[in-house]
Amino acid sequence: SELPHGTIGLLVAVMFAAALSSKAAELAALGTTTTIDLWRHFRPLAAADEGRNVRVARRFTAMWGVVAVAFALFAGFAENLIEAINILGSIFYGVLLGLFLVAFFLRRVGGSTVFFAAVAAEALVIVMYFSLNIGYLWYNIIGCAACVTFSLVLQAVLPPRVRADEVRAR
Repeated sequence: SELPHGTIGLLVAVMFAAALSSKAAELAALGTTTTIDLWRHFRPLAAADEGRNVRVARRFTAMWGVVAVAFALFAGFAENLIEAINILGSIFYGVLLGLFLVAFFLRRVGGSTVFFAAVAAEALVIVMYFSLNIGYLWYNIIGCAACVTFSLVLQAVLPPRVRADEVRAR
């Protein structure tokens, strides 16, 4: 009914190898996606230099590894993993919901305005998380309301941008 010590060690090594391979694949996918969707999008000339893109993807992979370790350390402070995931989700999901609400229901608000409103709303939620002692589920509502409100205020305050087709028509 007991396994020999060598077999137990081999099984533990197999479990660690399986976990490591899945984590390595996840981190590599995140690094590659970040490189393709962000790096090459904001740097149009980067598409020509594949060697540099590979090096950048490796750096992004390392960055995502640091983010994963930081989340693991953060999760150690929570009572359990589900609570840690809910806390972290509450910090970000409210603003994400606000983005979708503005996109679907407030069509007159421009994309740049919504982006800056989302950044401001996220900053507000993070400051509130570290400075106030309220239930973490409230951050969803606060983030959503802040994103929608900041979008409307910024749209009203910022000067309207001339659309590209209006410039070409002149």
